[in-house]
Amino acid sequence: MALTSSSEAIEALAAEIGEKIYIDVAKWHLYLADAHLHTVLAEKFYPLLSANAIAENEVIKILEGISVKLGGGKREVPLTDLLPMQCQVNLIDLLEEFQRDM
Repeated sequence: MALTSSSEAIEALAAEIGEKIYIDVAKWHLYLADAHLHTVLAEKFYPLLSANAIAENEVIKILEGISVKLGGGKREVPLTDLLPMQCQVNLIDLLEEFQRDM
């Protein structure tokens, strides 16, 4: 993947995250692109990819730091609480693969 700029890399990473990772709400899968969370995540993960610093604890820390508003903002929940464990594993795998291809 020969990306010429960091913004292209972030867009490509956001696209992959958006179409492969979802939050689970009452057994409904809402993909992160539809939830408008994919770009925010890509922007936060890209510096880790550039520094070869992808580690599970760093990924979890970023996910915990992103609050998702529910009920029109009446409640905020950390993104980690909405991602099924398998999606968290898939996200780490996706990030590692993306890093290898950079």
